[in-house]
Amino acid sequence: MEILWVLMALVMLGFVLLQLSRRRRGAVGLVEPGHPDAADPANYGFAREEELDVRMPGPDQDLLDVLDLVQRTQDYRGAQQLLAGTEAEGERRWQRVQAFAGAASLELRQRPGGVGETPGGQWLRVWRAEAPKDAGGAAVHAEFLVQQAWRTATPGTDEFRIIMEEAKTACGEAALLAPGDPIPYLVELSVARGLGYSREEFEQLWLKILDRAPNHMGAHLAALPYWCEKWHGSRELAYSFAEAAAARAPRGSLLAAMPLFAVFEHLPEVNLVSGFYQSEVVTKAVHGALHSVHSARPDDPMQAHVRHLLVFFLVRGERWAEAMNQLTVIDGHVGALPWTLSADPAAEFAVYRALAVAGYEANGGSPATLPH
Repeated sequence: MEILWVLMALVMLGFVLLQLSRRRRGAVGLVEPGHPDAADPANYGFAREEELDVRMPGPDQDLLDVLDLVQRTQDYRGAQQLLAGTEAEGERRWQRVQAFAGAASLELRQRPGGVGETPGGQWLRVWRAEAPKDAGGAAVHAEFLVQQAWRTATPGTDEFRIIMEEAKTACGEAALLAPGDPIPYLVELSVARGLGYSREEFEQLWLKILDRAPNHMGAHLAALPYWCEKWHGSRELAYSFAEAAAARAPRGSLLAAMPLFAVFEHLPEVNLVSGFYQSEVVTKAVHGALHSVHSARPDDPMQAHVRHLLVFFLVRGERWAEAMNQLTVIDGHVGALPWTLSADPAAEFAVYRALAVAGYEANGGSPATLPH
């Protein structure tokens, strides 16, 4: 989302001008590191920018260990075993499928192969060749093709359509191998957006997911873009989809945060004042998201997605203490919206974190007053 870069630059300029013109309680500015007024995120135990993990939204040590093993040995069996032991209907399996597919895609981009050279991601091709009936491998392969389409081709081109059609076929094959598994249909949601499924086709696909995992947060996040005005819907349709999900969310579900994601998808192109982020529509969506993370299970892997987006809105709305509360939970990982839309997710996250720390301290906060 290129417009975010423009917005960020203008917001940063505004903060710098404020710092040059005044320094008083409640005023936030950016200064050089080492300056007496500089707010240091390290004082709060936050990770250095170069230590931020851009691969995932939150911790999953089992996944990290297996990813390291697979990429070091090029042996797929660790990934196969991890997915086989991960609950099919759960959020974590979807995240792990995405992570394995993303790792293979990144390897291929780094090592495309050539004469006498083995291309990156070879372990995924071997996985599919040696275990063609393995549902986990089939799902990872389908997601790999989807990511390849978005990363290497332009929507609307023949190249993009060819890869997406191949991904659609792969989704069908994965679904046949595990009839009750929602993951192949979650992967197809991105195919549906890329190929421009009709609303009837999309709703039929969505019903298959609801039959298998009606409260799957990852599925709702994957479906939302289809209904947005920049793809095949409108602001009204996206808000309706998100609000319906929140309304039927069971106790402890993160679906109550869906309206905040809909608001994010339809941010105005030019808005440099905090007033918008303190408006009724944003305040209501933020409140729903805060309630969802407070009532969700502590081990819900989708919490991190909601908390990262909350940091964005809370900083923009100058709700410094609340932003800091979220940062104490998610710091260290930045593989989530809105940071992943940036060419440098770690740097983007670090800017917002620095603003949160500066705003918190400008209003009397300190490491001693921040609850952990």
